[in-house]
Amino acid sequence: MRYSWCMGKKAEPLPMTEDQRRTLEAWVRAKTTPQRTVLRARVCLLAAQGWSNSSVAEELEVSRPTVILWRQRFTAQGPEGICVDAPHGSSPQALPVDKVKEILEATLHTTPKDATHWSVRTMAKAQGVGKSTVQRIWDAHGLQPHRVETFKLSKDKHFVEKLTDVVGIYLDPPDKAVVLCVDEKTQVQALDRTQPGLPMKKGRCGTMTHDYKRNGTTCLFAALNVLEGKVIGSCYPRHRNIEFLKFLRTIDRNVEKDLDIHIILDNYGTHNHPNVKAWLGKRPRFHLHFTPTSASWLNLVERFLGEITRKRIRRGVFSSVAELVAAIDEYIRLNNESPKPFIWHKKADEILGKLARCKAVTGT
Repeated sequence: MRYSWCMGKKAEPLPMTEDQRRTLEAWVRAKTTPQRTVLRARVCLLAAQGWSNSSVAEELEVSRPTVILWRQRFTAQGPEGICVDAPHGSSPQALPVDKVKEILEATLHTTPKDATHWSVRTMAKAQGVGKSTVQRIWDAHGLQPHRVETFKLSKDKHFVEKLTDVVGIYLDPPDKAVVLCVDEKTQVQALDRTQPGLPMKKGRCGTMTHDYKRNGTTCLFAALNVLEGKVIGSCYPRHRNIEFLKFLRTIDRNVEKDLDIHIILDNYGTHNHPNVKAWLGKRPRFHLHFTPTSASWLNLVERFLGEITRKRIRRGVFSSVAELVAAIDEYIRLNNESPKPFIWHKKADEILGKLARCKAVTGT
């Protein structure tokens, strides 16, 4: 096996017998050799040729201390020394069961005096163990004290009826009809950064100034076709019943005349305005299905609004509202060229059961 020569200060060759060299070369060639062993074998083979530690590190893209470590391990133990990892510190399995239980109980049912939650270091100090031990115990039991998720239980008096209605539309849509999930993303800001950012490169992410210049806002009205995944979208300067009626007319024009239109939407005042009710009263093919209050997660268009925010708006740079609207329109157009519908799986009974368990836990 030949290795290309690399410039660097020549070091003393690593002492190695012919049998040892053949063994290491066989490990490098074998497809079943663990990659960590292959790397260590290559370090030793290059070192045996007289390569400097820095040259070996650069060639194999490792640190110089790593090269020195495996040179020393090979010198002391031969090929066997680079096959087996050195023993590590104590693991959760090595701790007494009572101690592991004590750490878990403290994590779940107590907090530090000076903080709202435990960190691996504060817990390690309190329990007299290493921070790595605490981390391994937390990982093994799926505990992440540094994280918290928000929630809100709906207090809608007609929650069950509305939930059953909406989920029923998802799981068993009516014949000769289109099901649309409708919502608005209001006050979408056209933000421009105060200074140009730096592009991403190897070892560094792209940069963007923390401050920005506001160049106006727009309101995105979106209707997601549940079956196809396509979106009807329009941007308006304001968010009133006037704009909502304009959007309903857009939906009316875009849906075939022989199909009923079932719309899933929230209880925002604009959707129940007398002008809207009067307009819908003259168009019997429109059927509205309202989600319960504080249950926006039932509306699948929220998934689309989250996608466009994350992928196109949040990190976008817009010098005007017109640029922002053009970017939104382009995203919707590309989405509709290759749509991917969001599929609803949960049945109403499953959701109600989960909410009942959640209420029981929070009640205690």
